Amino acid sequence: MSYTRPRLAVFMSFSGDGGVEHMMCNLMEGMVVQGIPVDLVLIKAKGGHLSRIPPAVRVFELNAATSLLALPGLVRYLRRHRPAALLAAKDRAGRVAVLARRLSGVKARVGIRLGQTLSASLKHKGRIARLARYLPARWLYPMADELIAVSRGVADDMAAFTGIPRERFRTIANPTVTSRIVEDSRADLDEPWFRDRDGPVIVAAGRLTAQKDFPNLLRAFAALSTSRRARLIILGEGRGRPQLEAMVEDLDLAGRVKLPGFIANPYPYFAAADLFVLASRWEGSPNVLVEALALGTPVVATDCPSGPREILRGGEVGRLVPVGDPFALAQAMAATLDQPPGADILRDAAAPFEARRSARAYVQALGMDVE
Repeated sequence: MSYTRPRLAVFMSFSGDGGVEHMMCNLMEGMVVQGIPVDLVLIKAKGGHLSRIPPAVRVFELNAATSLLALPGLVRYLRRHRPAALLAAKDRAGRVAVLARRLSGVKARVGIRLGQTLSASLKHKGRIARLARYLPARWLYPMADELIAVSRGVADDMAAFTGIPRERFRTIANPTVTSRIVEDSRADLDEPWFRDRDGPVIVAAGRLTAQKDFPNLLRAFAALSTSRRARLIILGEGRGRPQLEAMVEDLDLAGRVKLPGFIANPYPYFAAADLFVLASRWEGSPNVLVEALALGTPVVATDCPSGPREILRGGEVGRLVPVGDPFALAQAMAATLDQPPGADILRDAAAPFEARRSARAYVQALGMDVE
């Protein structure tokens, strides 16, 4: 008699080139390596990360405009394929996942991955927008078997925001560190600033949006530039580009700041940088910070909710500064450039985010056996 291992389904949307898609590819790869059969049920299927889906993963495209409109397709998938567990990768997908399980009658174990500090992201939203996130979470999250936060800060925030008991939330580090990071960091880097080394090169990365607060980084870099020669490269693309380009001119930073846009392989930049800076207003658990550490690059970060404090061990591994304070950020950048921590210390801080370790924790939380 043949034996077929129970399958684990991942429910999410591939809608761009964001960090969630990147992390979930790492996670699925870690699950497959452990012998777990994985199905990926996609609400949308677009973006560069589609090419990174492990070949062993079965992909089901629902082609729905929204998570809610994907509900009928997910119900049909559950009834036909009957996975042992269902992991939803985002907030809205999580709500649909618990509804689909109930409607399908399938006894799959449901987990919801919570990846951001929701109260911070909704801080400047109106009452209706806040209620639209609060009420579904308060009603539907308790129906999930596992609420998995990417950091303790996210877990604390979601418990406070929803009123769900804190003990219902489990924390599992993101599957950030893979062997691919080191391999990709060795690729040729055609950037003259790293060849001539006329002063330190500082790198930052992320979507050019308000959350990442690159304007604060530019102000800090302008202050730093009054006392030393340095250069800044900000990797990423987004609607904030015109504002940043205008600030570069206004702060007289032309020739010392580059905005090259989205870079498919940013790791050679991370590895070659003298310093990596995260200036965010809020995060869940910033993957770029961990990736820089894994490559042995010194870091400075804002003490934003949440993630940097946990990753940097309360400031032991890298300096933490208040959100929105360019002068404190400039001072921390200067101090780190003068006395950078050892690379071994930095890499050790990234170890808890090793992808296979994270994948094993997810698999066990969802009640699946590993080889």
